[in-house]
Amino acid sequence: MIIDDILDMMDDMLDNAASVPFAVKKSIIDGDQMRDYINEIRLNMPPEIKQAKLIVRDRQSIITDANKEADTIIRRAEDRAKIMISNDEITKGAKAKAIEITNQAQAKAKEIKLAADKYIDSVLVQTEECLQSKLADVRKTRQAVKTLPAQNQQKK
Repeated sequence: MIIDDILDMMDDMLDNAASVPFAVKKSIIDGDQMRDYINEIRLNMPPEIKQAKLIVRDRQSIITDANKEADTIIRRAEDRAKIMISNDEITKGAKAKAIEITNQAQAKAKEIKLAADKYIDSVLVQTEECLQSKLADVRKTRQAVKTLPAQNQQKK
């Protein structure tokens, strides 16, 4: 039987019921028949209604589970945010350290270049002095060589 049919039969039963004397809107109905109709309704209830009743009954459990899942998602997101912030701080620290090391390396390179330039200059000064000394010796020897033929001719 379809629930609508059973409800129609219950409605007919109430329409055809005898009125209670001296009572307004009170009727006498067959209780066993009414109970049979109610049982028929329960037996023929659509599965969606039964399912809805189960959902309503389990509503608090569903809400609790949803809240737990939401809390877990929020906690994971907060943990991930902390890790990302920590990684960002580590990255910033590493960049600052890299800049510091680069600046130190550039200062050291400049210092080494200045020292190398100074050393090269001192070596070149020594070389120049040595070359001037040798050049003076060459000039003396040349002068001596020029005077030798004149001395040889005078001796003859």
